This record gives sequence, structure tokens and C-alpha cells, in this order.
Amino acid sequence: MGETDNKREWPALQKDDAELQKELFSLLTSRVPGNPYSSDGSFAKNLEALRPGLKAMAATHWLDISLTLDSMTWHFGNFGEPGLVAATEAGLTELGLDELASCFREAKELMVPLLYQRTEADGDSDEILERRGLDWKAKEINDRAWDLDDLSPKKSLIYDAWVRYARLHPENVFGT
Repeated sequence: MGETDNKREWPALQKDDAELQKELFSLLTSRVPGNPYSSDGSFAKNLEALRPGLKAMAATHWLDISLTLDSMTWHFGNFGEPGLVAATEAGLTELGLDELASCFREAKELMVPLLYQRTEADGDSDEILERRGLDWKAKEINDRAWDLDDLSPKKSLIYDAWVRYARLHPENVFGT
């Protein structure tokens, strides 16, 4: 199937990149219920019914938020539910973001065991890392992730990958 055929079958592909990204956000908003902050696995469970590309986008959205507002390692404090972590890692790979997926795996290997053992008295993830002498490792991972995402103001490595993926594999995003 050629590019012209794709545009005919999926009208969203006729839009420019910014409009297509808005279309993807709208699609996700309508098809992805639940609370990504939940620790009961329900959000990740809701992602299972989605097409592979849409599932990848839904899972990686929250990582983009974390990279924008804080860091890769901080992400696990809010979105560390095992099902969502697995979906995010798989989503990065599905979207072709292999280097970011590598950073994510390293952050997961560092953070998940620490956060699993965390108590109320431990404080936030930065305090835990500092007390354990692992803040240097977190900084290294976070810096690599930020360097990958440092495209320009108002740009996102993850969201740009969504648009690219939707254009290459519309059946995995818009298909029924």
C-alpha cells in the first residue's frame, strides 16, 4: 500500500505533523481510560486492548511528561507500577526509540528495587539516591535521556516519534 493509499484510508495522515499530533492526543483521550498514577495495574490493563502503536503512545506519554517536568529516574516514583513500566519500555521499542529505551531500562534497574523497599521515612527518590550514594548514577542516566530529548523548545523526541510512527504504521494506530 502506497502513501497515497494510506492517506485515503486514514484521513488523519493528510494533516501536517502538528495537526496529526493533536489528532493522536484526541484519539488517546477518547480511548485510554484510567489513572496512570494508580498502583493496582488497572491503567496498564486498559492499554492491553489498544492497537500496538496506540498502546505505545499511551504508555510513553507519561514518560514524556516526566522528562519535561523532572527526570527519567523520577518517573518511577509516580509511574512505577510494573505493568505500566513494562508497557512503557515496550512502547519505546515499538516507536523505534531504542536509545531512550536503553536509558529507561537502566533507570528501571536502578530505581525499581530502591522504590520497592522505600518506606515513608525514606523521602523522595532523590533523597533515597543521595543516601545510597547513587545520585551520580541517576544523574548520568538522566543526562543521557535529556540529551536525546533535547531537540529544541516545544519539541519532543517521544511525540515526534508518535507522528513518524503513525505515518509509517497507520494500521497500528488508527485501525479498528
